[in-house]
Amino acid sequence: MTDPTTAHATHAPPAPLHIGPVVVDPPVLQAPMAGYTNYAYRQVVREFGGAGLLATEMIAARSAQWLETHRGEHPDRLWGVHDEPRPLAVQMWDNDPDNLAQVGRRLATEFRVSVVDLNFGCPVRQVTEKAHSGSWLLRDPDRVGTIVRRVVEACDGVPVTAKIRLGCADNCRTAIEVAQRVEEAGASCLTVHGRVAAQFFTGEADWEAIAAVKRSVSRIPVVGNGDIDSAETAVMRLRTSGVDGVMIAREALARPWIFAQAAALLRGETPPPDPTLDEQREIVLHHYDLVCRRFGVDQGTLLMRKFACSYAQGLPGARDFRGRVSRVTTQEEFLDVMRTNFPRSPNAQASPGQRACTSLPA
Repeated sequence: MTDPTTAHATHAPPAPLHIGPVVVDPPVLQAPMAGYTNYAYRQVVREFGGAGLLATEMIAARSAQWLETHRGEHPDRLWGVHDEPRPLAVQMWDNDPDNLAQVGRRLATEFRVSVVDLNFGCPVRQVTEKAHSGSWLLRDPDRVGTIVRRVVEACDGVPVTAKIRLGCADNCRTAIEVAQRVEEAGASCLTVHGRVAAQFFTGEADWEAIAAVKRSVSRIPVVGNGDIDSAETAVMRLRTSGVDGVMIAREALARPWIFAQAAALLRGETPPPDPTLDEQREIVLHHYDLVCRRFGVDQGTLLMRKFACSYAQGLPGARDFRGRVSRVTTQEEFLDVMRTNFPRSPNAQASPGQRACTSLPA
């Protein structure tokens, strides 16, 4: 593990990552995660700083087409995209080049996103076995290339990127061939998660295999992803794997300040410490406020349960807290569990007045 106190003495800051005309500096990216990386979460990450590129949840191109055609609406997963700061990537999935091209064109022209990202890595059965999309497409590198080329043409200069895994299974590791097709099709960047789809998130990410994918392409930058569980690990992977950037996923759900810590290390500075437990509780309540402002208190409370569980990951007393917060159904219950059960700093005292730390309506 990299020693944060000496990083500045032996390493110059890394070069920014260039995704077409988009400059990603630092080259530390927030991963798109379905059900989690909505506008409220991205706002929390943005307030801490340090992420060179933020990304939405992935959207289903077919559903986006249907909503636009039949209701004149956009998916909820595009909440905030019109107005939030750039750079910003939107990820989408499907297996139909025309569907993806049409949605990609709207993202590029109407929403003016910085990057249009194509998902070829999702291992979830609903996407793979039922829809023959996501990581299912890794068994057909030529089709991946066709999709990428069609979307690149439709996006008219807005960079198109792809996210893949090492393959569908250990006996179907196609990442190098897929990477070469993606490059040939005109993509501006490739992200590689270091597992095959059959692993889901078990085992360890194979960073040697990610490095091999990087060596197999000549033009496009490659971003590595998988098992980045600290700012120090992010910096180490960036410096030792030959990749052009790193993408942080699940750890950032528990610690959205990890990007600021990684950015400081890359500058050769001592990273800021984790917030205190009391400060972390305030962060959760701020996040809750943002979610409820969009979805209302009732739906916002239900949506926030999984975020609250993520924030508590690895903290003392997390199991008891998760068990309680995952069952709340009202704002009063949520705030009460946050007040009485969220892990606390030593000698801290719960007070009923702490409920006032959110500006939610009563």
